[in-house]
Amino acid sequence: MGQAASQSVAPSSAGPAQCPIDHSAQMSTPAKCPISHDKPAASSSSSSRPAQCPISHEKSKPAQCPIQHDAAGAELNPLNQMPALSQQPAEQQLAALPTDRETSSIPRDEGGSKWEYPSPQQFYNALVRKGWETPEEHVETMVQIHNWLNEQAWEEILRWERKENPHAVEPQLARFKGRPGELSPKARFWLFAGWLLPSRFNTEPPFDRHDWIVRRQGGQEVRYVIDYYSAPPEPDGSPVFSLDVRPALDSVGSIKQRIQAATEDAWATFREENARNSSQSTH
Repeated sequence: MGQAASQSVAPSSAGPAQCPIDHSAQMSTPAKCPISHDKPAASSSSSSRPAQCPISHEKSKPAQCPIQHDAAGAELNPLNQMPALSQQPAEQQLAALPTDRETSSIPRDEGGSKWEYPSPQQFYNALVRKGWETPEEHVETMVQIHNWLNEQAWEEILRWERKENPHAVEPQLARFKGRPGELSPKARFWLFAGWLLPSRFNTEPPFDRHDWIVRRQGGQEVRYVIDYYSAPPEPDGSPVFSLDVRPALDSVGSIKQRIQAATEDAWATFREENARNSSQSTH
């Protein structure tokens, strides 16, 4: 989401595009691509190639967020640490791209306004800024995936918030920051686990990281960390993603939330295994 897409104070067509967006407290359920790959996605091209993740996963080049968060010399929006992205066609651009911005479901303030996602043109300009060569006909599908991942991340945050206070008013996304290339402590731990037991744990780092600042009812702000992972693709080549969303360990309250969630998961696993063993013993 950009100035409005990810988290901005006021929607603006000239506002920076950004992903505010696990993706969940657990990474046990990968998020599937929302794009149907049975037929070509609607775009300016009739390409039959399945939609691809906008992140490069080549071993030779570290995967990064396509949105530049720290452009040297550019004035950054304090709400998302991004420069403004133009709605004008980029140099050498061959096909026209839509400039309409989709409104997210993510509240931005108490007034009821929502964050806006970047337009396909803004998203393409962000890719160009990063030096990525991306065919224009794939950009609209990439934007759909980007927006969908943000929505999934927000749903995971709401799950955490409902557990903390089921009766509270829905929180707002106050601001966010993309931190590509910065591994969270948890991501480092899982990479170490993968190094020790590669057959059991993932050995690939997350392709992106975001920090979202959520404002609760009453004004309290809580930081959430979101690690974005790529999961094995579907048989037809459709991309699959896994989001690890959780409260940062910045306060006693967040630490209690994380411990409670881990305890509940461990207890649920124990009960399932116990029930399975009891069922087998009766046959």
